[in-house]
Amino acid sequence: MSVRVTDPVRIRLKDGSVREFQKGATLAEVAGTLSRSLGKHAVAAKWNGKLVDLSTPVQEDGEVEFVTLDDPEGLEVYRHTCAHVMAQAVSRLFPGAKFAIGPVIEDGFYYDFADHEFTPEDLPKIEQEMERVVKEDLPIRREVLGRDEALEMFRGRDDRFKVEIIRDLPPDAVITVYHQGEFTDLCRGPHLPSTGRIKAFKLLSLAGAYWRGDSNREMLTRIYATAFPTQRQLEEYLRRVEEARKRDHRRVGRDLELFFFADEAPGMPFLLPKGMVIRNELERFMREFLNEYDYEEVKTPILMDRVLWERSGHWDHYKENMYFTEVDEREFALKPMNCPGHALTFKHRVRSYRDLPIRMAEFGLLHRHELSGALHGLLRVREFTQDDAHLFVRPDQIQDEVFACMDLIDRVYAAFGFPYRVELSTRPENSTGSDELWEAATEGLRKALESRGLEYQINEGDGAFYGPKIDFHVKDSLGRSHQCGTIQLDFQMPEKFDLTYVGEDNERHRPVMIHRAVLGSFERFFGLLIEHYNGAFPVWLAPVQARVLTIGAGHLPYAKEVQSRARAMGLRVEVDGRAEKIGYKVREAQVQKIPYMLVIGDQEAQTGEVSVRKRGQGDLGRRSAEEVLVAIAEEARTRTP
Repeated sequence: MSVRVTDPVRIRLKDGSVREFQKGATLAEVAGTLSRSLGKHAVAAKWNGKLVDLSTPVQEDGEVEFVTLDDPEGLEVYRHTCAHVMAQAVSRLFPGAKFAIGPVIEDGFYYDFADHEFTPEDLPKIEQEMERVVKEDLPIRREVLGRDEALEMFRGRDDRFKVEIIRDLPPDAVITVYHQGEFTDLCRGPHLPSTGRIKAFKLLSLAGAYWRGDSNREMLTRIYATAFPTQRQLEEYLRRVEEARKRDHRRVGRDLELFFFADEAPGMPFLLPKGMVIRNELERFMREFLNEYDYEEVKTPILMDRVLWERSGHWDHYKENMYFTEVDEREFALKPMNCPGHALTFKHRVRSYRDLPIRMAEFGLLHRHELSGALHGLLRVREFTQDDAHLFVRPDQIQDEVFACMDLIDRVYAAFGFPYRVELSTRPENSTGSDELWEAATEGLRKALESRGLEYQINEGDGAFYGPKIDFHVKDSLGRSHQCGTIQLDFQMPEKFDLTYVGEDNERHRPVMIHRAVLGSFERFFGLLIEHYNGAFPVWLAPVQARVLTIGAGHLPYAKEVQSRARAMGLRVEVDGRAEKIGYKVREAQVQKIPYMLVIGDQEAQTGEVSVRKRGQGDLGRRSAEEVLVAIAEEARTRTP
C-alpha cells in the first residue's frame, strides 16, 4: 500500500524523472529514499544547480543531482571538510593559534595560521589529533548568522582574520558558519555530513604565506595537506609525489649540468653547454614545422617605447609585470610579449588581400616581472624565449588557420608522447573591446573546436585581456597537467594599431590576428621535459648520444676513430679514455643517463666492432661499429620518443 505524501514538493532527478517528497525533507533523506547505496555514498548535492549540504531541507519544487566522491565536486567537499578537521585539531593542540583561511587546492588543501610557531615535528601530532576528530564522527551543522551576530562571535574569539573577512563581504552576502563538536569556523560550505566520513589524509609540509597574498600584510604559517577517499589512493598519490621529487628538474638539471641560476640575475637561467644542445634541438625541431606550415621568421626589438605599450593595452593591463627604463628622456619597456612588435611589422608596408594569411613567427626573448616567491626553476622565470607566432588573416580564413594551428600542436605533442586536453578560456574582467567583438571571437573558436570534434572544457574568465583562447594542457609521465600551447583569436590589436589590407574591392579592410604558441616558453618546456623523461632524454634530444668507453690505454686510437666517424654522421659522441676500471666508467655513464655506451677492448679494436650497452636494455653484445652508428643516427633522425 502506498503512503500519500501530504504537502508535497516535486523534485526532478538527474535522469529526468520527477518524484514527490514531503516538504521539508532533507536532501540526505531524499537520497536515502531513492537508493540505499546513494544514501550511503552521497556527500553533497546540486540543488537547482547550486552545490549544497545534504542537510539542506527541500521547501519548493526543484531539480537535484547528488554528488559522490567519484565527482570532482565531491572530492572538493571531502577535502574542504578535512581542512576543518585539521583546524579543529590545531585548536585543540595549540589554543593560542589564530585561523585565517583553509581552501581546497589541486590535489589537496591548506590552512593558514597565525600566533603559533609551527615546526615539522608538530605535523605528526596534528595528524594524530585529526584521527581522533574523525573517530568521534562529529555531526557537521550549518548555521546562518546576521552580520552583527557573526562579528560579535569572532570578535569574542579574537579571530581578527575572520572579522576582516566578514567586514569585507558585500551587504547582501549570506554569512554562514559550520559547527563540528566544540569547533566553529566561518565558511560558505558545503561540507560532509560528519567528520567520520573522512578515511585517508596526510599533512605534507609547512610554508610561509602573506595574509591575502599581500607582501605588506602579516606573514602566516601555511600547512599543506591532502586527502583521498581511500588509503590506497592516498598511498598512490604519495608515491607520485615522491617520484616527482626525485625528478625535480632543478635537481636533475644540476646533476646533469644542464643549467643553473645565480643571485646576480634572479629568475633568469644560465644554460650550460649540454642544456644549450637540448635548447638548440628544440629550436631546430620547431623550425622544421615553421617551414612546413609556411611561416616567416622575424625578429623584433626587446626594448620599445612606452607609447607602444599604451596603444596595445599592456600598459593598462600588464604594467605591474613589466620592466622599464628611461633613455634620452623617453620611457621604454622590455617586451613581455611579441604581439605589438609583430603588429608594427605587419603595418610597415601596404598589404593586399592576396598576401594574407601572413604567418609571422619569432623565438622572441621576453621579460616578465614575477614575484620572487613565485619563481620556480625553469617553470616560472623572469626571462624566457617564447615560440611565438601571429597570423594576420582575412575573416574567411579564420577557421582554416585555427585548424592548421591545432594540427601543428597535435603533431608536436605527439613527437614527445604527450597526451593533452583542451580548454576554451573566455572573457576576463579586465578585458578591452566591445561585447560584439568578444562574442564573435569566442564563437569562432568554439566552432573550430566543435568542427574538429575535440572535447573541451570552458574556463570562464581566463582569456587574455584582448581575446578568448584555446589552451592545450599536456599530461606528463607522472600524470601531471601543464598548460603549454595556446591559440588566441584577437579582433582588438588590429583595431588598436589600425592594421589594414587592401581588399579585392580596392577598399581598406581590417585583418584578424591569431596569437599562437606551441611549446610556450622554451625554458618552461625544457623543465617539463627534464621531469617527464627524468633526464633520460630520447636520442635526438640527448646532449651526449653515445659515449665510447675504452678498457685500456691502447684502445684509445680506435675509440677516437669511432668518435670521428660518429661526428661525421652528425652524432654527439664522447670518448672516455681515462685510466679507470670499465665498471666505473659504465656506472658513470649510467648516472649521466647517456643513451648508448660503446665499449672497446682488444677484440673490438681488432675486428672493427663495439660492445653495445643501451640505456634501459643493458648489454646488446658486439656489433659492427658502422652498423651501430647508422642505427643511432636513424633513431636520432626519426626522433623516436
